[in-house]
Amino acid sequence: MKFAVPVFPGSNCDMDCIHAVEDVLGEPVTPVWHHESDLSSFDAVILPGGFSYGDYLRSGAIARFSPVMQGVKKAAADGKLVIGICNGFQILLESGLLPGAMLKNKNLSFLCDFQTLRVENAKTPFTMQYQEGERIRIPIAHQEGNYYCDEKTLAGLEENGQIVFRYADENPNGSVQNIAGICNREGNVLGMMPHPERAIHEWMGSEDGRRLFQSMLKYGKENGGAA
Repeated sequence: MKFAVPVFPGSNCDMDCIHAVEDVLGEPVTPVWHHESDLSSFDAVILPGGFSYGDYLRSGAIARFSPVMQGVKKAAADGKLVIGICNGFQILLESGLLPGAMLKNKNLSFLCDFQTLRVENAKTPFTMQYQEGERIRIPIAHQEGNYYCDEKTLAGLEENGQIVFRYADENPNGSVQNIAGICNREGNVLGMMPHPERAIHEWMGSEDGRRLFQSMLKYGKENGGAA
């Protein structure tokens, strides 16, 4: 299974994602500069965290226009697995691949700490190795992670099982209904603010993020490399 990690000016978690795929899965993974638009040779795409284009205008607002996003959108439409982590989640929202928007954290400050998440949907390609209702520890590092959507959109997310992760012990950023991660209706596109790639070894403080990448690999191999 071949993974692509698009790299934008200002990405700073791309190598973390690359190491996660290499260390946990032992699968081929390639950094892809944002000028590239063809991702057809890859089975999965990981949009990393960071500050794409310096977070000018809004986080992810400029990155959505990068040529590489044409490839990301096609990959999503083709049923391939796409995950956006932190800034990657913000880019998915700005590009319309996921519903809703990000606001600044409720305390208007940058947050960097471990958070306890509850797995709300263990039937997605990203959560097959978890149990529904399981509590996991994954770190966050963001200033604009306050997920917002209107009531109609929220009702749709609830009804369709698109809320994948919620903050469990506390809501650190003010996200509506404690949402930490959502997927599209088809289930092959996931956006989450916490960083699973920073929780793959015990020495990191948690290895609860390993199973997210293992879930992607299991699902991909069972489906011929794509969702």
